[in-house]
Formats: sequence, C-alpha cells, structure tokens
Amino acid sequence: MKFLGMGVPELLIILVVILLIFGPKNLPKLGSALGKTVKNLREGMADNKKDDEEVEELEEDDEEAEMPAPKKKTTAARKKSE
Repeated sequence: MKFLGMGVPELLIILVVILLIFGPKNLPKLGSALGKTVKNLREGMADNKKDDEEVEELEEDDEEAEMPAPKKKTTAARKKSE
C-alpha cells in the first residue's frame, strides 16, 4: 500500500515523530485544525471553479452580443441586384 510514494513503515515513523513533537494532548487539536483547513481549501477550490465557469459564460455572452447582425438589403440594393 503506497500513499504519496511512501509505504506503511514510513507513514508510521512520521506519525510517531508527530506524536513525540506535539504530544497526545495536542493531537486532537492538530487533527481538527488540519481537517478544517482541508475543508476550507476544498470549498475555496470549488468556489474558484464556479467563478471560472461564470466568467466563461459571461465572456461567451459578450462575444455573442458583439457579433453584428447580418445586414439586410435595402430596397435600393434589392432593385440594383434584380
């Protein structure tokens, strides 16, 4: 089982080091803060995608609005072509 290119033994060593650094009392706080950070990051990325889609839609609408309507022949032009 690989996670980020690391196996189970490497992950266990990292977890033990984190436990030694922060202590057992602070691990729940650390986990909670990490979870909130990941949640906010995901929400921000989802909002950014929605904003990008809205901008693209607005740009497409602007391009359609800028396209001139086809010119209609006037009666004088019709008489000349006939």
